[in-house]
Amino acid sequence: MGWFQICRSPFQSSWRSEGLRIQSPFQNNLPDDQIAMSQLTNSASADPASADPASVNREKQRLSQDSRREKNWKRWGPYLSERQWGTVREDYSAEGNSWTYLTHEKSRSQSYRWGEDGLLGITDRQCRISFALALWNGQDDFLKERLFGVTGPEGNHGEDVKEEYYYLESTPTHSYMKALYKYPQQKFPYKRLISENKKRSKTELEYELLDTGVFNDNRYFDVQAEYAKASPDDILIRITVFNRGPAAAPLSLLPTFWCRNTWTHGRTGEGYWPRPTISKSGNGHIVCEQASLGKYHFLVDRGPEQADPQLVFTDNETNFKKLYGVANETAYVKDAFHELVVGGKQDAINPDQTGTKSAAVYQLNIEPGESVVLNMRIVSDAEFPKLGVSQNSPCGDDFEEVFATRLKEADEFYDEVLSTVESGESRVVARQAYAGLLWTKQFFFFSVRDWLRGDPNRPPPPAQREHGRNSDWSHLYNRDVISMPDKWEYPWYAAWDLAFHMIPFAAIDIEFAKDQLILFLREWYMHPSGQIPAYEFAFGDANPPVHAWAALRVYEIGKSQGQPDRQFLSRVFHKLLINFTWWINRKDRNDNHIFAGGFLGLDNIGVFDRSKDSPLGGHLDQADATAWMAFYCSTMLSIALELAREDPSYEDVASKFFEHFVAISDAMNSLGGGLWNEEDGFYYDHLQRDDQYLAVRVRSMVGLLPIVAAGVLDVNLIDQLPGFKKRLMWFLENRKELSSKITYMEKRDEIPKMLLAIPTRERLEKIIGLLLDETEFLSDFGVRSLSKAHFKKPFELNVDGRAFSVAYNPGESDSGLFGGNSNWRGPIWFPVNYLIIEALEGYHDFYGETFEVECPVGSGNQMNLKQVASFLAQRLANLFLPDSSGARPINSVDERYRSDPHFKDLVLFYEYFHGDTGRGLGASHQTGWTALVINCLERLAKAD
Repeated sequence: MGWFQICRSPFQSSWRSEGLRIQSPFQNNLPDDQIAMSQLTNSASADPASADPASVNREKQRLSQDSRREKNWKRWGPYLSERQWGTVREDYSAEGNSWTYLTHEKSRSQSYRWGEDGLLGITDRQCRISFALALWNGQDDFLKERLFGVTGPEGNHGEDVKEEYYYLESTPTHSYMKALYKYPQQKFPYKRLISENKKRSKTELEYELLDTGVFNDNRYFDVQAEYAKASPDDILIRITVFNRGPAAAPLSLLPTFWCRNTWTHGRTGEGYWPRPTISKSGNGHIVCEQASLGKYHFLVDRGPEQADPQLVFTDNETNFKKLYGVANETAYVKDAFHELVVGGKQDAINPDQTGTKSAAVYQLNIEPGESVVLNMRIVSDAEFPKLGVSQNSPCGDDFEEVFATRLKEADEFYDEVLSTVESGESRVVARQAYAGLLWTKQFFFFSVRDWLRGDPNRPPPPAQREHGRNSDWSHLYNRDVISMPDKWEYPWYAAWDLAFHMIPFAAIDIEFAKDQLILFLREWYMHPSGQIPAYEFAFGDANPPVHAWAALRVYEIGKSQGQPDRQFLSRVFHKLLINFTWWINRKDRNDNHIFAGGFLGLDNIGVFDRSKDSPLGGHLDQADATAWMAFYCSTMLSIALELAREDPSYEDVASKFFEHFVAISDAMNSLGGGLWNEEDGFYYDHLQRDDQYLAVRVRSMVGLLPIVAAGVLDVNLIDQLPGFKKRLMWFLENRKELSSKITYMEKRDEIPKMLLAIPTRERLEKIIGLLLDETEFLSDFGVRSLSKAHFKKPFELNVDGRAFSVAYNPGESDSGLFGGNSNWRGPIWFPVNYLIIEALEGYHDFYGETFEVECPVGSGNQMNLKQVASFLAQRLANLFLPDSSGARPINSVDERYRSDPHFKDLVLFYEYFHGDTGRGLGASHQTGWTALVINCLERLAKAD
């Protein structure tokens, strides 16, 4: 099926997502490890457990055990948010200003309603018990328990985390994980970061933590957290603190163990457990009893010079007296450890050594160049007797052995996964990309109905909320582990981001990828109208319809692994039919197959805000919206044809998507003159006012996306589908005005193929000519989102005496649209670059060596389209690979990343990239869709 190939294994039970139950909020709550057998389906995947023990990949064995529910390896993971404050779900204000309702300042003292956050932490899949670090350098005004950043209104380019932290390792079951946090020994410059960023203009760089000078002379600690699982309910923790500075430095380190507050809301039922208890059981020994998880032990080793740490306790409840001037509901409150360590208030903690939040307090003084290693363990009561805990081994006598084994197994797993990736720097990048992808899973809890109405034990929310943000999404109930774009900047899911995340995910954990894609189509996610929820700021926004493409690609990856899951493919197809109908009914205003879907993820790419009505009247016919719908049709056609191989009933719906694609292609090329501009050789949005069509001649990603909407049909397969073939031949014979949009070609020594594509070959050549022109779209680091030609010649639209303009801007946004932290007017974005690469490979599948272009334009180098795809993949990979000087373009601003041994091997995965220099922009830990660099590296290795 050309580059839309199709496959994967029977769908795993719909109730779980990354170990988290995916069930209706109206069903009764079941214990984690109990589920009726009737709810399970058998997996067709190969069973590594039955293989030769000497040859089995142990991490794959764990994945298999987890998917079959033999062992719950994914119960614990990095599911803790990095920012629960400032989120929509924690906002109970009348005006819906989440940044000011629950601030970073308040977060120390106010118990969260819907989740938890922490530093380098872990939690179970329902965020019942959490573990994270708290730090104090003896200088800061408050204990560091979570990551800091400027809010949307404070940042000159919107919200931005102002910390230095890195994800270094993780296996899919989180049997081994490692992350790093760099903590200054000087006073953390909170106020300076806010004031400097707030006063900077949108044309200036953001003011980052490294710019403040607090890391000068290496006066900082490297705090490294490692996790290894001895069993699903036995998690070993090793904290290593390095003093990178020139002098001895003090550090208070508090490994913190606590329960999410589920008991003060006045609610009962699923997810609202009674107050747990956490109490001291002995030196270095804390016990937690939680109604759902049962009994767990938290063990901590002695510190330097064999000193036992102080064990401290409080409750995870709001300090109402501090925040609101009213009496507290409990004597000991959330910010007690801050009051103890920073304020020296011994009476802040519970002398009875019990509560719902606990910590071990280590007082360290670390010599220059030295390090301190601290061991801890979280283990269930059932596993506890097996540990061999003694005075000499407070965390068990197998501690070092387990860590060494899990690290070895992680290496073995990735050696196999990355066997096609070139060793050296490419492996370094790919390994950290997978680490970031896995660390960015997050428990996400949000019942919109309960959020709108408020809780019985709290004052009712303002009445206007019933008609405000997300009020028409009251059915939505999220309580799942979900792949996030970035757990600080975007600690909430985004539908089209997640679709791209699943492509690299499928190579390491295909069951998780399938579960995530199914989850967003479930009835408590999908709107009754068929819309897929976008993100918490506006669930009703329209994200590009890429869910079907992701499901098909995940199926294909499974098929390549010998595990075709037709039940999964069929299941997503049926639900996507509902979603497709929503798109058709809501976004095709005049029933003419031209679409206007809002900003469609491309944010400020246009001359005005495309998510709102045109300020000039009329409406905008969007080249990208129409291309996305053609892309959707082409993908659904490919899925239907694949399913029709074994079930002829899919032939009818395949015909529907075939004809619909051709109709969209015809409308885009012909209606009202079409969206094609022959003079420029490019597709444009058109402003339609009455019977006039005005081309908005901005050369942007909007006009490149039509090349993505294409698919190759295998004529031999069509011959096996008599119902579809009969309808196809009738169409070709009787609708010649439309059938001319299909390209057919008999390829020598190969099976005949049919191409469905929006542009003709001639038009494709013109578009690719612009795409590969370095004065237009082509950058040293990929395809720009706006042509560089608009730098010297900004586009101007003058209508009715009003002027609108767009200029090339390769860096951060200079516009206030969408918070001002997202720019599509020049930078390089991974998701659309990846789709272009995949499309070019597909065109090559059809045209082969008969289609060559000059690449880059003016170079004299002729390449076929597959070679062009590899060329673009290399440029994207170059963002992350060190150049001859040792600098990675993504980190080009700071010299440390070029030469400092404690920085140069650390890789960040940004949201998007500077169109000229490749510098990382936007969210700095958006490994989700930027993890597609792994797929680029694999392509390059195969091309060699």
